Amino acid sequence: MHIKYIGDCQLFLAFQVKAELLFINLPSRESEAMGSQTNQQNQTETEAEQLPCVLVHRSPSIELHFLTNTLAPHFRLLDPHKSSIPIDSFLSLHAPSIRALVVAGLSPVTAETLRRLPSLELVVGTSAGLDHVDLSACRLGGIAVTGAGNAFAEDVADYAVALLIDVLRRLSAGHRFVRSGIWPVKGEFPLGSKLGGKRIGIVGLGHIGSEVAKRLMAFGCNIAYTSRNKKPSVSYAYHENVCDLATESDVLIVCCALTPATHHIINKDVMKALGKDGVIINVGRGALVDEKQLVESLTKGEIGGAGLDVFENEPDVPKELFDLENVVLSPHRAVLTPQSIQSLQQLVLANLKAFFANKPLLSPVQLE
Repeated sequence: MHIKYIGDCQLFLAFQVKAELLFINLPSRESEAMGSQTNQQNQTETEAEQLPCVLVHRSPSIELHFLTNTLAPHFRLLDPHKSSIPIDSFLSLHAPSIRALVVAGLSPVTAETLRRLPSLELVVGTSAGLDHVDLSACRLGGIAVTGAGNAFAEDVADYAVALLIDVLRRLSAGHRFVRSGIWPVKGEFPLGSKLGGKRIGIVGLGHIGSEVAKRLMAFGCNIAYTSRNKKPSVSYAYHENVCDLATESDVLIVCCALTPATHHIINKDVMKALGKDGVIINVGRGALVDEKQLVESLTKGEIGGAGLDVFENEPDVPKELFDLENVVLSPHRAVLTPQSIQSLQQLVLANLKAFFANKPLLSPVQLE
């Protein structure tokens, strides 16, 4: 009986150990779920690796979340600033597979940038101007470039008209007059000037300039323009140079691209031709206007006023402009509304899809 008891115990212990081993080897619900998640993650990573590669070209301080969230489901986005390896090593590793590059804001795209990307075929701009992109290097390298097209045009045009109305009718100056409490002390506020009937000279009749013209026609203004080429599709008066345009204008609205040829296109001679009652509105780039000369002309009363959304050395603005009641200043915000950002998202996505599908680009830039 004693021997049998020991044997029964041994048999029981053996059975218990075997059962525990079986239990350990059986997959639990948690382990099954983890396994399923791992498989899905691996599948997702594999699918992402098969998507076309697009390099996100940005300065470290610039984020592009609003755009990358739109592009991520369709492309494999490569961002050197989110990698643990040095930028040079990152670009060397991925350069052979990078055929398209998206520029974040005004991040410079230089000839050196292009040299490091020998497979690059497309630069996608996300700003209204492309003076930060070496277009000559792109042309020489056979690299296509797209711009913002019409994505910002309507909002910038609205802003240009708003700046003009503000300068002419002295809205911001009147606002300060009331808020400062000096109305009861000084009495009547100086009169502004009527917009209707003004002779408007548009410098650059592209997407934005055309929208500006359309809006000011509705106010009863007379439109003239200067541009790289005469536009046969419009009836506005054309002037071959800015000085001639200024001579025949009450207002100059500057919205052309900044290039070596247009740097300081609004200079002393232009301001003199515009005259002491003339107004300058700049929604293009700061360097289109000789800023030092503009300050001098305004402080001496040689022109009538200015509405400026852009400056030569942003965010530094000449302090002499701060106390001038005939000047309206804005922190480079003409292009930005939630609607324009959404339009840009869709345009960038459409351009990239068209490129990888070998279809025509939606907003190509003419490289001359």
